[in-house]
Amino acid sequence: MSRNAYMLQGKLATRGYDWWWHSLVGVSKSSGLQRPFFIEYFAINPALGGKEPILGELEENKRQGIRPSYAMLMAGSWSQNEAVQIHNYYGITDFTASVDKMDVRIGDNFATETHIKGAVKLSQTQATEHPEFMSDAGEMSWDLEVKKVLSYSVGCGASELARSLNAFQMYWHIQGMKTLYNGTIIFNGEEFAVTPETSYGYQDKNWGTDYTNPWVWLNCNNFTCRTTKKKLALTSLDVGGAKAVFFGVPLQRSVLVVFYHEERLYEFNFSKIWQSPRQKFRCEVTEKEVIWDIVAWNKQAKIEIYFTCAKDTMLFINYENPDGEKKHNQLWNGGYAAGTVKLYQRTGKDFELIDIFDGELGGCEYGVY
Repeated sequence: MSRNAYMLQGKLATRGYDWWWHSLVGVSKSSGLQRPFFIEYFAINPALGGKEPILGELEENKRQGIRPSYAMLMAGSWSQNEAVQIHNYYGITDFTASVDKMDVRIGDNFATETHIKGAVKLSQTQATEHPEFMSDAGEMSWDLEVKKVLSYSVGCGASELARSLNAFQMYWHIQGMKTLYNGTIIFNGEEFAVTPETSYGYQDKNWGTDYTNPWVWLNCNNFTCRTTKKKLALTSLDVGGAKAVFFGVPLQRSVLVVFYHEERLYEFNFSKIWQSPRQKFRCEVTEKEVIWDIVAWNKQAKIEIYFTCAKDTMLFINYENPDGEKKHNQLWNGGYAAGTVKLYQRTGKDFELIDIFDGELGGCEYGVY
């Protein structure tokens, strides 16, 4: 749980970012339709800031080489032809976070391991006149209880030693791989009920000095067993990575794959070499969809993943790095990923199929520059 705490100390305080991401599904109280949402608490270069946010994408700051420093609350939703991200910025003096646990405060908004609450709002005029906000127009508020039932630690790559040495460019921790949310979201005036059984929630965090390129992420907590036709309450998929940078040296392209099948963990972690992990993956942007096609195996098991997400439900999520550069300009981000997972157990030299799992309403990202 300490890996879910605030990390911007030492060198990262002047050249670093840290964020806590939440994604989940709500049900409209008026129409009864499901809709996925995301919420993020974010900070960048805190030691450079003060009362007012310093935006790296502001043209004057670009010309003067001024690096960004602010806390940001980002929230939004995915939907067909109506995907929205809303950014609100705060000065560093309006931001606090615990170095021992997840306890983040941005203005009157907060996030802990058991409760998140906040609101964002931006008018169309503000969004148009301030491209440095990198934001759409809209408003959203939330008040949600949180229960994390499945977690995953990526291993030595985010250990205390690796963090103290600033060994990696980007770190990842998955405290809420399967998270149950309960409460209410109001999005552009429409109220959504969020319940533990249908929230299909997720919480992770990233921090570091820059963002991976390529960028790959896929999560799903809404699976049905192909054999039994039953919903699986404790089955969860998470894929992340693409190209780690270790002490400034890019490593081979690879992703970390984690699959819980009713609480039993199957992990295909490239850093755990004693498990003889192997993998092949392909991410592709076609005319109408983004594709994640991944095969991974080790001494015990094999997994085959094929998910897609329709482009007209997705958005290009916007981040600038601690140097004020916006390198990812086509970072596809969505909440309607759907597909299949085939899980196999090794038997001798071969693999025997355990089952096939159909997933939907998954979170996803893919981008390259």
